[in-house]
Amino acid sequence: MLRKLFAAVLGLALSAPLSAQGWPERAVTIVVPFIAGSTPDMIARIVAERLQAKLNQPFVIENKAGASGNTGTAAVAKAAPDGHTLGVSIVGPLVINALLFAKMPYETARDIAPITILAAQPSILVTNREVGARSVTDLLGRMARDPDNFTYGSIGRGSLSHLAMESLAAKAGAKVVHLPFAGSPATVTALLRGDVQMAVLPAAAVVSLGRDGKLTMLAVTSPQRSPLLPDLPTLREAGIAGVEADAWVGLIAPAGTPEATLAKIHADVIAVLAEAAVVDRLKPQFMVPVANTPAQFRAVLKAEHDRWAPIIQAAGIKAE
Repeated sequence: MLRKLFAAVLGLALSAPLSAQGWPERAVTIVVPFIAGSTPDMIARIVAERLQAKLNQPFVIENKAGASGNTGTAAVAKAAPDGHTLGVSIVGPLVINALLFAKMPYETARDIAPITILAAQPSILVTNREVGARSVTDLLGRMARDPDNFTYGSIGRGSLSHLAMESLAAKAGAKVVHLPFAGSPATVTALLRGDVQMAVLPAAAVVSLGRDGKLTMLAVTSPQRSPLLPDLPTLREAGIAGVEADAWVGLIAPAGTPEATLAKIHADVIAVLAEAAVVDRLKPQFMVPVANTPAQFRAVLKAEHDRWAPIIQAAGIKAE
């Protein structure tokens, strides 16, 4: 009897690692909480393509846009925790939306297992060229002296571009009018026309216009200079601490997914992100692989919450 019990216990102990080593056992769905063609979608497709080639199982992208990313992220949170439904998500659905929406369909800390941040793209503080500011300090001084001459655009109320500019305006001691638009292209158009004077936007949306002299790029919002934009200083270098607005995309799983399975997924994804071909495909979006650990990903989520919660509260920002 004891021998049979020991054999059963030993079998259970060995089954989890063996199961994890066999991941994936069938097709894997990666849920993207935004439309096809968005940055999270593009990164998900690059990673899925390489995982499919590496692991000989189908990796299927499923776009579930809606509710500022909440719809797709909720689908991941509620999926079976077996490693065969994963998701990509960003700071909005994972952190900021809980500070904006009165009710959420999931709780990130309880329902989501962070795996790794796949890649990050810096945002850039840009102005209409007629503003004439040549540095962050110059711009903030002008805003403080004459706030009525400034408006700023964003890619939506409560977006990272909105919160970053709100934080900058607060540091300048200026109350500046905010005009939200439906995405980066519309915001860039408003900048070029002079409908707004400044914005914080993803690098891919503004670098070509900045290099052509049609917009003025003042600084990146990342903690360090971007290796793909080495000539642009950081806001921190300009004496503006605490305004960090990297547009990162993370890989997530439902909470309760076995640790051994999560470890196998993490190892395979990290290997894919290290491939030179993947790095090269990310460069046109000014994105670089991050490939951090689940613990480091959780620390980023906490830092994002602690950074933006006071800004949202002070400005009284709510989801529309």
